[in-house]
Amino acid sequence: MNNTFLKLFKSRIYTAILLLGCVLVIGVFGYRFMSGYSWVDSLYMTVITITTVGFGEVQPLDEYSKVFTVFLILASVVIVGFAISVITEYILSKNNLEELKQKKMQKKIDQLNNHIIICGYGRNGTQAARKLLAYNKAFVVIEKDKELIDRFTDDDMHFIHGNANDDETLIQAGVNRASTLICALPNDADNLFVVLSARQLNKNLCIISRASQETSYKKLKLAGADNVILPDKIGGDHMASLVVVPDLIEFIDNLSIVGKSNINIEEIEVEKLYNVAEVKTIKDLDLRRKTGCNVIGFKDGEGDYVVNPEAETQLVPKSKIIVLGRPEQIQKLNTVYNID
Repeated sequence: MNNTFLKLFKSRIYTAILLLGCVLVIGVFGYRFMSGYSWVDSLYMTVITITTVGFGEVQPLDEYSKVFTVFLILASVVIVGFAISVITEYILSKNNLEELKQKKMQKKIDQLNNHIIICGYGRNGTQAARKLLAYNKAFVVIEKDKELIDRFTDDDMHFIHGNANDDETLIQAGVNRASTLICALPNDADNLFVVLSARQLNKNLCIISRASQETSYKKLKLAGADNVILPDKIGGDHMASLVVVPDLIEFIDNLSIVGKSNINIEEIEVEKLYNVAEVKTIKDLDLRRKTGCNVIGFKDGEGDYVVNPEAETQLVPKSKIIVLGRPEQIQKLNTVYNID
């Protein structure tokens, strides 16, 4: 449930209970000292007056007591009515709260552009979400297991309860405005269907899909996936590499990006480094002297990669460089060039 709504309802219920308590106390003390009733009779008179059940008086009231009773009835009608309305609203709203919460969530999702959509919040989907959170990337998770959503729901995450196989669900997640779709469903057939649907809805969408079977790789590629990941194959290769070249794999593992403050390797668009109207080279930027970072890779405008590029490599528009450095050096690079 949404914490804001719960706090609102709880505060109103506490207010209603407090007002009812005040009326009860005032009524008991009023009848006790104005009419000379016993404490039990005072409580009895107060209760039948507040609830307007119409029982008879314990004993005839004098004029002052009658005036007090009139004001007590008027006050109690307003307060009891308020209390009943608050309690009724709370009971009814418990059924509608999920709908209100989803509407609020959908409003936030509708404001997203160039975001990432994660289909499935299982093991792979969860890992992808954690990485995106660490990198402050906006994303939407589509998950059909409601209990799973309730368990992991967070103000920083946008969830949609539904089946990613449905076009309407993808549209609801903003597939037309998204930049990337990560398909992390456990079933290859479901992933294939989602990839086909997403590619039809957004021709420019970058689609990354997982696959359990190697036979699904080509099918997902033909369906429109830009990248297909085989987690089991990667895991097996990684374990074997730890036997063959353990020190190298350990070094590579230490380059893992776990958050903005622990980055060792970064990919940067050249437009963020200088005005590309006048093309510069890697040597012209002189990143090593300015920040301590080394350029270890280059991706040109056509998407081709060059490992350990030459110093004279021209940084043409729409190209990217991959830099390596200690976390403090990467931070200095971001600070020098004002990179978010």
